[in-house]
Amino acid sequence: MQIAKNSVVTLDYTVRDPDGNMVDDGAHPLVYLHGGYDGIFAPIEEALHGKSVGERLTLKLQPEDAFGDYDEQMLLVEERALFPENIEVGMSFERVTDDGEEEVLYRITEIADDKVVVDGNHPLAGVALVFDIKVAGVRVATSEELSHGHVHGEGGHHH
Repeated sequence: MQIAKNSVVTLDYTVRDPDGNMVDDGAHPLVYLHGGYDGIFAPIEEALHGKSVGERLTLKLQPEDAFGDYDEQMLLVEERALFPENIEVGMSFERVTDDGEEEVLYRITEIADDKVVVDGNHPLAGVALVFDIKVAGVRVATSEELSHGHVHGEGGHHH
């Protein structure tokens, strides 16, 4: 069976940065619903369309096709007094934007005496990524998966 719209695809994969450093060792297969359901980066989905089990490909995604370019405006320096006492570098929290509409996930990247540096960029923003992919499985999606827009069961979403 070839990968086509409304098929469930299982991928064995690894992700490295352009220098060859491991970003994701793919310890668990990636399972997604193919066909524009936003379960995988669009350039990868396009490259996989029509492939069959056992086929391999290597794709390099530029930042704008993966986690986006790094946005300096998402790096903020806040007063330490705004945070609880027990914060640590690496902790994350959601913050509602000034317009009150969208929540952004920020990571604490530095703590000084009276200041805290937080970063709303994804940790891989601004990084090109190299995906080594093997198609491990392809099957027809169930009607329930299609109505929900995601994979159910092993490797997928559980209700």
